[in-house]
Amino acid sequence: MTAEYQVHGAVAVITLNNPPVNGLGLATRMAAVQGIQQALADAAVKAIVITGAGKAFSGGADIKEFNSPKALAEPSLHTLIATVENSTKPVVAAIHTVCMGGGLELALGCHYRVALPGAQIALPEVKLGLLPGAGGTQRLPRVLGLEMALNMIVSGTPVASEKLAGTALFDAVYEAGSDLLAQAIAFAEKVADARPLPKVRERKVDYPNHEAFLQFSRNTVKAMAGPFPAPLECVETVAASVTRKFEDGLKFERERFLHLMQTTESKALRHAFFAERVASKVPDVPADTPVRSIKQAAVIGAGTMGGGIAMNFLNAGIPVVLLETRQEALDKGMATIRKNYDNTVKKGKLTAEKLEQRMALLTGTLAYADIAQADIVVEAVFEDMGVKETVFRQLDSVMKPGVILASNTSTLDLNRIANFTSRPQDVIGLHFFSPANVMKLLEIVRGAQTGKDVLATALALAKKLKKTGVVSGVCDGFIGNRMIEQYSRQAGFLLDEGALPEQVDQAIEKFGFAMGPFRMGDLAGNDIGWAIRKRRAIESPEITYSRSADLLCEMGRFGQKTGGGWYDYKAGDRKAYPNEQVNAMIVQHSAELGITRRQISDKEIVERLVYAMVNEAAHILEEGIALRASDIDMVYLTGYGFPLFRGGPMFYADTVGLANVLAAMAQYARGYQGSAWQPAPLLVKLAGEGKGFNS
Repeated sequence: MTAEYQVHGAVAVITLNNPPVNGLGLATRMAAVQGIQQALADAAVKAIVITGAGKAFSGGADIKEFNSPKALAEPSLHTLIATVENSTKPVVAAIHTVCMGGGLELALGCHYRVALPGAQIALPEVKLGLLPGAGGTQRLPRVLGLEMALNMIVSGTPVASEKLAGTALFDAVYEAGSDLLAQAIAFAEKVADARPLPKVRERKVDYPNHEAFLQFSRNTVKAMAGPFPAPLECVETVAASVTRKFEDGLKFERERFLHLMQTTESKALRHAFFAERVASKVPDVPADTPVRSIKQAAVIGAGTMGGGIAMNFLNAGIPVVLLETRQEALDKGMATIRKNYDNTVKKGKLTAEKLEQRMALLTGTLAYADIAQADIVVEAVFEDMGVKETVFRQLDSVMKPGVILASNTSTLDLNRIANFTSRPQDVIGLHFFSPANVMKLLEIVRGAQTGKDVLATALALAKKLKKTGVVSGVCDGFIGNRMIEQYSRQAGFLLDEGALPEQVDQAIEKFGFAMGPFRMGDLAGNDIGWAIRKRRAIESPEITYSRSADLLCEMGRFGQKTGGGWYDYKAGDRKAYPNEQVNAMIVQHSAELGITRRQISDKEIVERLVYAMVNEAAHILEEGIALRASDIDMVYLTGYGFPLFRGGPMFYADTVGLANVLAAMAQYARGYQGSAWQPAPLLVKLAGEGKGFNS
């Protein structure tokens, strides 16, 4: 976690060495500054090369030091860059593989930069709601020009080094396979006596009619940035590279960086960034837990969900055998997969060659014997315990030893499913979200007897499938659907009291949700919720629901698939159109309940929907179903369309203040169906201590 110092002839080489991406943590910064000072003090050293060990030049700030005193301790990144820039001997950055964020800012402080092709060059701070804070907005335009630098900084998207060859960013881009260090040392020897030393800060940004370009950029970025302030701040700080002196621009950049650090939006993005990384860590499953080899997969059920799950494996290059009970259903499923890939090809996101490669990995069958040698089998059949039992008893009799038996159940008891087999240690829940080939979330359900190696394999598989894997314990609905049920209950009660579907959906969508509860029900199929409520009536008769959703289903309005649900839909048009009959049914139902309908504010709608989820999530945490509050946030950010700029339900509750959440709940507990607002003990405890879920 430091930097190594060596001398090759007349050239000192400082190698950043802080795996995995040579983050510029305090120890590394200290060692790099000491290396520069040592080289300057050695009369035999004529030039200095800075490079990175392993698979990166530098990925920038050390994320392990974020939000800690070390991040700002001296020597800061600014001090390191100033030390490099003010060196009286030439400093050459030798760049390979990854050069991002503070790593690129360090390279821009060097006098020269050389690189290998294929290095990813980026200032991605905007993705954390920030802007480059160590001179990136002032130096990059001076080497790439205003337009290219602005595009890179506002988007945060990496650009391959060879595409930047010929710009002032690089003095040389060598051929692939070259010995970078040898080339960099030779380059350093060549420029050892060159004076004056070139400094990026002394270059001018020359862009004719820059005022018009910058105003165009402001308008464009404002329209695309939505609720996030960072992209527009990036435009303003890059503009300073043209309109202000370098030192003034640097000072302005620092002011705007510190301002963004304090915004809720940046805090939310940084929270999500860390939450995603910690989600794969399970306390009792060490990082070195052996994982099982997954070379072939089987999927049972060729419907929408089964087909989408199969595509995930195909996309990762894993052969799949797709099992169905009827040839007609199998043919339809296989055709749908090809059609989905065809659409991707038409959009230019996949080549025809890749399509054929993926389809070649897919085999269909009607016989369980044909899947016996798979390393993992994912069941995606109808959400009914009797159907699951038939499938898992069959799997237990035909599958080879050591296979992982996974269920895609979204609500059912995984422990019961596991006990249909003689090998419950091999059974796990892999709850994909629809459409499974698109949605990022994979809820990994750990049964009471699930083996640690099976869990470790599932977490590794999630990464291979490019999913965010979040571990859940076993309960009805796991993390996501258990919480969404409380959200949906409140949505129904709001209809009873005076709201209509359109108002509820618009209020929560204005809050930032991708889709409101009634549009979501129409998309998923209202019959699914109906089936769950029927099961609840038998298993948990004490749970109350608005009957409006049942009345809707009795009208045959199951959603988009039937052309109408809470809303009407037109062929080829996903827009939801309010239906007068449905609204009349809702008003009539209120009258039958003896409720005088009232005006309900958007604020009340949002609070009731969100706080109902938060309260249920507190129970989930207490029971150990979720390992940490941030895991719950990841479930909602990646699977349920919770607004990213609000950081997830638990982070949002923390920003509101848990005492304020409790106060609102106490108010709603005095109203209609007030018994639904019993606060979770954990929520009460944390609020009383002045803490948050993510404290």
